[in-house]
Amino acid sequence: MSRRAEQLLEIADDELILGWRDSEWTGIAPTLEEDVAFSSIAQNEIGHARALYELASRDLGTTADALAFDRSPEEYRSAPLVELRRLDWARTIARHWLYETADELRLSELKSSDDAELAGLAAKMDREEVYHRMHAQMWADRLRGDERFEAALDELWPYALGVLAPEQRPAFADRVGREQVDAVERGEHSDELRELWNEMTMVRRSIPGATW
Repeated sequence: MSRRAEQLLEIADDELILGWRDSEWTGIAPTLEEDVAFSSIAQNEIGHARALYELASRDLGTTADALAFDRSPEEYRSAPLVELRRLDWARTIARHWLYETADELRLSELKSSDDAELAGLAAKMDREEVYHRMHAQMWADRLRGDERFEAALDELWPYALGVLAPEQRPAFADRVGREQVDAVERGEHSDELRELWNEMTMVRRSIPGATW
């Protein structure tokens, strides 16, 4: 597999899994406004995953749907940060803020890629992610100093570092004002991912080979 395909799958898997996790707040968020906000963010993330899978599928001779739903849980390249099942609100916002900050750095680098197709998609995604970052920053500012939120940042920081390649982590640490620690790296998946995989592939697996 080419490095480009690997990179596309890593980001696509992050966006798909986080989109599903964010969607779990629909109907139970603290306010109606946040029901709508997280539902919208989830749709955007899954839409970005779709676009990334489309690029990867051409390199790999398959389809976007096959990449999203026909792999086994062990074959996903998602970062452990996005796999964690629905967290309490403070930890959800901590993950939201850390992920969006990391993603901004990742997209910034991709926008300057010599691969025009990848750079163009990254630029489009970055424009759409502005709202996500504003929403995350608003909540991070609101919860700053809250004991539960600060504890959540401490807990999730090693997971957040694992979203990015090692060479991008110093800039990430500077951006969020934290020291680098040992990252929870990609490659090992939790039981929570298998549970989610069972849920999100259930319909597709119900009639193998069907055209939806």
